[in-house]
Amino acid sequence: MPAIPPLDETKLEAICEVLGETDGGLTGSEIARYLRDCNIPDPSPTSTKRHRLYDALRAKQREDRCANNVFAFVGKVMNPVLYHANAGSYDGFRARLNKPLAFCGYQVNERGEIIPVTAARTLTEAEQRADRLQGELRRRMVHPDVLRFCRAELVQENYFHAVLEATKSVSEKVRAKSALTSDAGELVTKAFSLGQVGMPFLAFNSLRTDTEKSEQSGLMNLFLGMFGAFRNVTAHGAKISWNMTEQDALDLLTLVSLLHRRLDAAVFTGRMS
Repeated sequence: MPAIPPLDETKLEAICEVLGETDGGLTGSEIARYLRDCNIPDPSPTSTKRHRLYDALRAKQREDRCANNVFAFVGKVMNPVLYHANAGSYDGFRARLNKPLAFCGYQVNERGEIIPVTAARTLTEAEQRADRLQGELRRRMVHPDVLRFCRAELVQENYFHAVLEATKSVSEKVRAKSALTSDAGELVTKAFSLGQVGMPFLAFNSLRTDTEKSEQSGLMNLFLGMFGAFRNVTAHGAKISWNMTEQDALDLLTLVSLLHRRLDAAVFTGRMS
C-alpha cells in the first residue's frame, strides 16, 4: 500500500476527539484492544480517552513518517460487523467521524472503507443537510440506490441536485432492464405500456387478470407522475426558481425508493419491438 502522508496534528486531534467521545465513542477497553490489534503502543493509558488516542496515534505516525497505521486503526474501529446489533449507532458514529476526516481529504464509506474525497475547507450547512437527509432516509429504510444521491456536494444550496440525480437513477435502471434507449416519460411509456400487443417490455406481475393489468398501468402512471412533476422540472427549469424543501426531498426520495424496489422485481418479457 502506498505511504499516506502524515495527517496534520490538529486534524488528527479532531479525529481522536470523535473516537474518544464520552457518549458514542470508544470505551477504554476498546481503545486498548484496537491499539494492541494494530501493534500501536499505548504511551498514556491513564489519560482521558481522546488524549490517550491522540498520544498513541501521533507517536505512531511520527515514527512511521506516514499515516498508514492511523488509518489501519480507524478502519479497525469502523468495521461495520462490530455494530451489527445497533446499525443506527454506527451510522451516527461514522457521520461524526467523517466531518474531521473530510478536512484530511478522506471519508469512511458504508462498508467501513476509508476512501479519498475532495478535502473540505469549511463546516458547511451542506454537510448538516446531507447528514439529516441520509439519517431520515435510513430510518425510512429506503432503497440503497437512493442513498448515494444524498451526498453533501449534491445538497450544497438546496435539494435540487439530489432530487435530479435520484430521478435520473430510475431512468438508468429502466434502460438497463429493458434495453431501451429513450428517457423520462417516453422511456416509461414504452417500457411499461401494454400497447397494441398487450405486452410491455417490463412487467410488474403476470398480467393474467384485469387487476394485475390495472396495477401495471397504475405503476406506469406513478413513474410518469414522478418524471413529470420532478425530473422534467428540475432538468429544464432554472434552479433558482425551484424551491425544493427538505420535506419535499424526503418524500420524493421515498417515492423514488418505492420505484426502485418495484423495478428490481420487474421482469423483462422478451418483447423486442
